[in-house]
Formats: sequence, C-alpha cells, structure tokens
Amino acid sequence: MKHPINVMLVEDSVAYRKAIARSLGVEPNIELVSEFGTAEIALRSLQDTADQMAPDVILLDLNLPGMSGLEAIPWIKKYAPNTEIIVLTQSDRESDVVQAVSAGASGYLLKSTTRDQLEDSIRTVVEGGATLDPSVARFLLRSMQHAAPEQTSEDDALTERELEVLKLIGEGLSKKMVANQLGISPKTVAIHAGHIYEKLNVPNAPAAISKAYKTGIFSSSKDS
Repeated sequence: MKHPINVMLVEDSVAYRKAIARSLGVEPNIELVSEFGTAEIALRSLQDTADQMAPDVILLDLNLPGMSGLEAIPWIKKYAPNTEIIVLTQSDRESDVVQAVSAGASGYLLKSTTRDQLEDSIRTVVEGGATLDPSVARFLLRSMQHAAPEQTSEDDALTERELEVLKLIGEGLSKKMVANQLGISPKTVAIHAGHIYEKLNVPNAPAAISKAYKTGIFSSSKDS
C-alpha cells in the first residue's frame, strides 16, 4: 500500500465536503486529493486520468444532482478499475446497499459514521478488505440469512480454504490479517479471493458475502 492513501470525494453538500476535509486533514497517511459536487464531473476527471494516477479510494454519495451515485459506480469501475469505492450516504435502504455492493462498491457507510470509523474503513478497503456500517450490516445480513437459497452448480463450489478466506474477509479483515490468521501469505489469500470472485461471478468481497448467504453456501458449510 502506498502512502499517503489518495482519496476523492464526490458529494454535493459543500458543508459536508468541508467536514470530511477537516476529518481527513488530521490523518497524515490519508490525503483528500480532489472533491466534486456531481458524478458527471468526477467521471470526466477519471476519464481524463490514467488509471495509475487515479485515487486509491472514492467516497461517493448516492443522492447527487444529475447522475446518482448508484448509476456512477459502474462507470467509476470502468475508468478506474483499481480504485476502491466507499459509499458515504444517508440512505440505509437495503435496496441501495445491495445495488451498491453488487455494482462494485467495497464499502457502505452512513454519514453518521465517526472520523475513526471512516479512516479505518479507508485503510481496510485499500488493504483488500470490505466495510459496512454496523447498523447496515446487521439488517443486511439478517435479510440474507433468511432469504431462500438460490441454486448453485458444482462448478461454483468453494473449497474449504476458499470458504475460510471468504468468511474472514466478510468480517472486515484485510488480506494481510486473513493471511496471519490462516498461516498463509497475503499473495495466497489474494489468489484464493480471485478464485472466489470468479466462481461466484461477483466483483468484490461484499458481493461475495451476499451471494454466499443467498445461495446457502454459509449455511451448508455449518451443517458439514
């Protein structure tokens, strides 16, 4: 991970942009490098910037004038595939969470989050983890656990090690932390994660966790 972590903020409220700038300004290893009030202007900036110069993390509001944050996520992933997206919004609607995660967001936080939680979340997604606001995670996981399992094919079956990796990543652990807990290298964890996302046909860890519950992968692993 390079230092400092470069962050872009896409938020239409000038007052909230100033609050975020103040919060991140006291952290020497995180730098707010750009701010935009609309998704369209932010996307134009990403389109004009080489991917290696793109920010490490984008903090993205959903309720924006013009193009919404949800609509912008696929375009962000197209123009800056290596940039992690953390949704930072007032919306705790399950549909918004599911759509954002499915589209490629690595995190979903409410605007009531604390400065420490925001900074920890930024570091977590840069290190390969995922982050959900605690209140959002509780109702989202409950809804997934009670959903009827979808059918999976034998080709989608995860190995025991892949399942261990998925569960730990889903708990918010970075790839390095997963490696330490399982006694393997971070590179091996990254390889396992890649296989998991490919098998489940998902873009990231939150989407993989969601699909694991929906397909009954986690519940069936408890029975074995």
